[in-house]
Amino acid sequence: MEPLMYAAVVTDFAKPPAYQEFPQPTGTTDTEVVVDVIAAGLHPLVRSRAAGTHYTSTGELPLVPGIDGVGRAPDGTLRYFVVATDLGAMAQQTVVDLRRSIVLPDDVDPVAIAAAMNPAMSSWVALRRRVRMQPGQTVVVLGATGSAGRLAVQAAKHLGAGTVIGIGRDRRQLDTLPDLGADEVIALGEIETNLDRVLGADIVIDYVWGPPAAELMAGFARGRHNSAQPLTWVQIGSMAGAGADIPSAALRSMPLQIVGSGIGSVPVADIVAELPELAVEISRGTLRTQARAVPLADVEQVWQQLENGQRVVFIP
Repeated sequence: MEPLMYAAVVTDFAKPPAYQEFPQPTGTTDTEVVVDVIAAGLHPLVRSRAAGTHYTSTGELPLVPGIDGVGRAPDGTLRYFVVATDLGAMAQQTVVDLRRSIVLPDDVDPVAIAAAMNPAMSSWVALRRRVRMQPGQTVVVLGATGSAGRLAVQAAKHLGAGTVIGIGRDRRQLDTLPDLGADEVIALGEIETNLDRVLGADIVIDYVWGPPAAELMAGFARGRHNSAQPLTWVQIGSMAGAGADIPSAALRSMPLQIVGSGIGSVPVADIVAELPELAVEISRGTLRTQARAVPLADVEQVWQQLENGQRVVFIP
C-alpha cells in the first residue's frame, strides 16, 4: 500500500479543492528532493490554474494546487521553491527541483515569504528583466490596490523610480499607498478626469487589462505628443478582462511598446536569478504585504473568500 499524506486536491475544475488523502511523493534525484511544506500562498495564479483557466493549465486532474512555497529539505535547509508539476505546494510534502529553489536563513518568517514572493516577483522581474527602467523615471501601477499592485508600488520605488502613481479600485487600500511609496493615487473610475497626472509616465505596470487598460491607453494617445519619450506598457494581469480594445491610434501616435511579463516570456533561469535579492528585501521589510495564515485543512472553506488586502497562506 502506497504511503499517503494530506493535501488540497482538485478533482473538478468547477469546485474548490478538498482536503483529503493523496499519494505521498517518494524518491529523489540529483536535482529533485521531497520537502516538508511549511507555507504556501493562495495567489490569483493558483486559483486560475485550479480552475483550469490559466494559459499554463495542463487540463489534467486530479491536481494539487500551489505554485510556490517554503519548505524544509532533507538536508535541513529552509527553502523557497517554485513548483513545476501538478503536485503543487498545498500538501504536507511536495517535490522540489533544487534549481528552482533558494536557501533561506532560518530566522525568516515563512508565512511572509510565502505571501509576498509570488506577487512581488511579478513587478520585480518585469522591472529588472522586461523593462530597462532608468533612475528617476515615472511608473504607473494600474491595479495598485491588490497585493501584487501594492508590492509593485514598493518595488518600483525601491528600484529607482522617481515618481510612482497608483491607480486602483479599492479606495480604502488606495489611501494607504502613499505610506508604501506612491507619490500620487487615482481611483480606477476617475482616469478620464485625471489624465494630465499620468501623461508623463515612462512605464505602466498593468495588472488589470480589459476596458480600464484600453481607456488609459486611449488617453495617452489623445494627450501625449512627445515622440522623444517612449512609453513601455508591461502587461502582467487581467483582472478586468482577458481582452482589451486597444485603439490603433495609440500605436501610431506615440512610441508605445507593449510587452508581457510572466511564465514563458521570462526564462525560468532569469526568474530564479532574481529570487535571492527579492527574498532579502522581503525579509528586511522593504517589500511588505499583509498575510493571513490558515490551516490547510480549511482550504475548501477559505478558497473562494475575498482577499480584502490580505494574502492567504496555507499551513499544512
